Amino acid sequence: MKYGKILQGTFINRPNRFIAEVEINGKTEKIHVKNTGRCRELLIKGASVYLEQSKNPKRKTLFDLIAVEKTQKENSIKKNYKPGTVFPLLINMDSQAPNKIAGEWIKESGYFNRIKYLKPEYSIGKSRFDFYLEYLDKKDREHKMIIEVKGVTLEKNGIAMFPDAPTERSLKHIKELTRLCKTYETAVIFVIQMKGPKIFMPNYETHREFALSLKEAFEQGVKLIAFDTKVTPDKVLFDTPV
Repeated sequence: MKYGKILQGTFINRPNRFIAEVEINGKTEKIHVKNTGRCRELLIKGASVYLEQSKNPKRKTLFDLIAVEKTQKENSIKKNYKPGTVFPLLINMDSQAPNKIAGEWIKESGYFNRIKYLKPEYSIGKSRFDFYLEYLDKKDREHKMIIEVKGVTLEKNGIAMFPDAPTERSLKHIKELTRLCKTYETAVIFVIQMKGPKIFMPNYETHREFALSLKEAFEQGVKLIAFDTKVTPDKVLFDTPV
C-alpha cells in the first residue's frame, strides 16, 4: 500500500492515545496517531517520525503519524536479524495498514492456489473476523477459511512480538478461532510492520494468557502465518515469511 504526501518530523510527546506533538520545520504541530497501542518503545522524545498530510483542509489535525525510526543499541543481538537489516529500523505504525497488506498478500502471494471468494469483515456468532476466504487447492478441493490479522510493531533484538500490551479483544479472537477450527480452516496472520526480525513469537511477558492461548490454538489446528514488510516513508509492502 502507498501513502500520499509524506513529511518528516521529530516526536515530542503524546498527550493521549490519539494525538502526538511533533516538530515540523521548527514548529510544533498536533498530529493524529494512527495507532492506539502503547508503542512506548517507539514514540520516544527526539525520534524521527513520518507523517502523511491529510487531503482534508478542514481537519483539526492535518497530519497522520504513520512510521517511526527506531534506533538500536550498540549491543543489539545481531544474530536474530536478517542479513542486510538497516538501522535505525523504520517501523510502520499505521494500525489500518495490516489488513490492507494482508488482503494484498492473500490475493497476490500465491500461498492460496485459486481464490474463489474473499470477504473482509466477516461476522460469525458474536465475533467479527478480518477475512473469510474460499479457495481451491491443487487437487481442486474446496477450502473455507476464517482469518484474523494482527499488526506487529514490537521488536526486541531481532525478535518480533505480539502484543505490546494486554489485549482482551485479541485473546477472544484466538479462543474463538480455536473453537471454529473444528468446522472451518482458521488462521492468524501476523503482519510484521518492519524489515529485519528473523523470529516471531507471542509476548509471554506482556500477556501470558494470550501467548498460551495462541500455543493451544496452533496445537488444535489454527494456522499461524507471519511475514515481514518492506517499509519506506511513503509505502509498506508484504515481503518474506518469518
